[in-house]
Amino acid sequence: MDLNLIKRLIRVVEKSDITEFSISEGDVKIKISKNNGRVAQVVTNVPVQAPTAALHPPVSESKTKSSPAAEEAKAENIHEVRSPIVGTFYRAPAPDADPYVRVGDHVSAGTVLCIVEAMKLMNEIESDVTGTIEQILVENATPVEYNQPLFVIKKD
Repeated sequence: MDLNLIKRLIRVVEKSDITEFSISEGDVKIKISKNNGRVAQVVTNVPVQAPTAALHPPVSESKTKSSPAAEEAKAENIHEVRSPIVGTFYRAPAPDADPYVRVGDHVSAGTVLCIVEAMKLMNEIESDVTGTIEQILVENATPVEYNQPLFVIKKD
């Protein structure tokens, strides 16, 4: 749905006696409601899918399909550490310091993996499993979103 159309709908509801308006187009649902002549709420329900190509390298399909049980066992052995907050990702405690972890490093539960800076506060992100760092999914000094995967750890 076009953003300009949504803005026009908001203006129409603001200027009219309508107190609530809903529209859906495919998977996109928009509800506009107002109270005392002012728009009080605009709710959108848009399914958002993160661009997985940017977060994970492409995986080529093997010629032999593995069984669902093997896929489930593999998935149980892999753990993603996700960002608990929005902020800036740093691999090291200082610009001239060594990174906390590298690919191939063995980590224990509680090991500091990185820092996410939010509002001038440095938040240490710790591993919640014991295992080996398989991938680091974020570049140093880049913004991260809430729940964005940061590390892939192969559990012991």
